[in-house]
Amino acid sequence: MNFDNIEYLQHGNDRQRQAYAILTNNQVLSKLKQFDPILVGTIPINIDIENSDLDIICCFADKQEFQKSVKDNFSNERSFTIREQPSLDTLAIVANFFLDGFEIEIFGQRIPTRQQFAYRHLIVEHNLLNKHGEKFRQQIIKLKRQGRKTEPAFALALGLTGDPYTELLKFETNDKSPNR
Repeated sequence: MNFDNIEYLQHGNDRQRQAYAILTNNQVLSKLKQFDPILVGTIPINIDIENSDLDIICCFADKQEFQKSVKDNFSNERSFTIREQPSLDTLAIVANFFLDGFEIEIFGQRIPTRQQFAYRHLIVEHNLLNKHGEKFRQQIIKLKRQGRKTEPAFALALGLTGDPYTELLKFETNDKSPNR
């Protein structure tokens, strides 16, 4: 699956088609193009719940340039906020706002987008969902509706112990997941 281009959303479920329309009609990814944006999170892999947001990761070289671009393009949107957030060993810039009923979160780091944890988790989770099937997908959604974040839900469903964010990344090179 190529998550680099959101065209696949046009052929998805209702929420995925809505996300595609919102992102394209508002030119969200086009406005972020210089920062190599990628839509990640739960909506691309069909495990979203009612209040799931559209997570867009970006890579910036210059923090001020990224902040200015995000503010210039989105500060007039409903409930716009932007902040600096320490994220593990590097700083992140995070902006949130609402467009047509969807919360949008733009997350930028100095790390190339395909090396960021959110993208790496997306790929691992997509592969695990394909491997374990619909019953597993429904189990993840149920756990999310009970209030669990995505990675902890996967860890619980797979019987993983330890930090769920780290444990899931072990599936990048080792596809020996417990069968359910």
